[in-house]
Amino acid sequence: MIKNTLTGKQKRFLRSMGMTMDPVVMIGKEGVSPTVVQSAAEAIKKRELVKVRVLQNCMDDPEAAITMLAERTNSDLVQIIGHNGLLFKRNFDSPKIELPK
Repeated sequence: MIKNTLTGKQKRFLRSMGMTMDPVVMIGKEGVSPTVVQSAAEAIKKRELVKVRVLQNCMDDPEAAITMLAERTNSDLVQIIGHNGLLFKRNFDSPKIELPK
């Protein structure tokens, strides 16, 4: 089960930021492999908000793959549209994004 600690206002704010982002993590033919999880975790720790793309050659359902990645990285799933998803995890050591209350 995905934890969702974000309010609707915060999700809306993060979605607006994600509109202009390029995908950082790509899920390919291997699906959600340990390598993908590791690179996603590193990107999330560095950026807090990460756009994920499920490539056409991935055999998994895009929604299931992005949900699985969110669970394995312990991040909040902000949005899934088609083959793209937004993941967010707050970095308390060095925050990059100031969320609205």
